[in-house]
Amino acid sequence: MELKKRFVKSFIWSVALYGSETWTIKAADKKHLEAFEMWIWRRMLKISWRDHKTNEEVLRMVEEERTLITTIRRRQKTWIGHILRGNGLLKDIMEGKFEGRRPRGRKRKSMLDDLKGGRTYQEMKRVAMNRELWRVTDP
Repeated sequence: MELKKRFVKSFIWSVALYGSETWTIKAADKKHLEAFEMWIWRRMLKISWRDHKTNEEVLRMVEEERTLITTIRRRQKTWIGHILRGNGLLKDIMEGKFEGRRPRGRKRKSMLDDLKGGRTYQEMKRVAMNRELWRVTDP
């Protein structure tokens, strides 16, 4: 069992989460990611959907907790902190320092909107400049 779990964590999660630092996760995406995580654990244990096992039972059998979403959030926070501390094109894009007009309609939800957590962009930028403080703040 432990070997199977290590295979899942090293091979499956690394491929599934490739580039997750830049994802904008909507509610539907979060639901699909959680379903994918449970599907992987069920496949590992060879549990059929006809067995009527709840997700909690499957997690108890695997002796794991749901970690996919928290892993994505942690990766995003690390990457954003790196970008905010530097000076480059990505930082300019995030701050919207470009000429021209925005297209009609509602503004798209950005990854920063997910990570702000009630803070302003300037507060987030100030905290990111101090690496130790950034690491201990919640994403």
